[in-house]
Amino acid sequence: MSGASLFDLTGRVAVVTGCRRGIGFAMAEALAAAGADIIGASANQEPQGSAIQTRVEALGRRFEPHRVDFADRNAVVAFAREMAERDVDILVNNAGTIHRQPAAEHSDEIWDLVLQVNLTSQFVLTREIGRSMLERGYGKVIFIASMLSFQGGLFVPSYTATKSGIVGITRAFANEWAARGVNVNAIAPGYIHTDNTQPLIDDAERNTSILARIPAGRWGRPQDLAGVAVFLASPASDYVNGVVIPVDGGWLGR
Repeated sequence: MSGASLFDLTGRVAVVTGCRRGIGFAMAEALAAAGADIIGASANQEPQGSAIQTRVEALGRRFEPHRVDFADRNAVVAFAREMAERDVDILVNNAGTIHRQPAAEHSDEIWDLVLQVNLTSQFVLTREIGRSMLERGYGKVIFIASMLSFQGGLFVPSYTATKSGIVGITRAFANEWAARGVNVNAIAPGYIHTDNTQPLIDDAERNTSILARIPAGRWGRPQDLAGVAVFLASPASDYVNGVVIPVDGGWLGR
């Protein structure tokens, strides 16, 4: 197999959650550029004419939009079962949420919401779609972890719990599915400039301390995740199972 064909996704179908903006947008765009058709699911996904649909179609690929409230377990189950009836080759579990509250004030309602969106919904999607991948003997599942999969963070106990859990279920699924043709891995973005991290950028003290720790000397961009996403979705990663790949500008190595 040639070097180019190792990363060729022509004819593949990818489900990408949380693809309207930020990291999800960049990964969906990259998968489409590599040849995949995209099924995009977001809580506020437009039925037609979204920016990501426009971009995917400009690349010559099909885009199928779905509006899914990942905080609603019934909605997630219904979407997962619908996708399980399709020949989905790639699943990118990107949809997520974050709420900042000191641990002593972190409410049960916020805890339950964040766990449902960031962890439970991703388990359900992977279980249902993965079952059909196992039947066909082929599939690529990509979870999105975090620097807080390795660290505790500040004021985000529910988010930290879910991102630690993502690493655990990545390994658990990989242990069971690797021998059956389904690769399960995760990407751990570092400090990426998105809507979710804007409050940190706006906090001059936090922004300065974060930049001082990043060897690359800058915040990451969503596009910095594109190449790793294509790698984990492609034949190039056929012998990669249960790993978490940091894309962090060197943060963890500091």
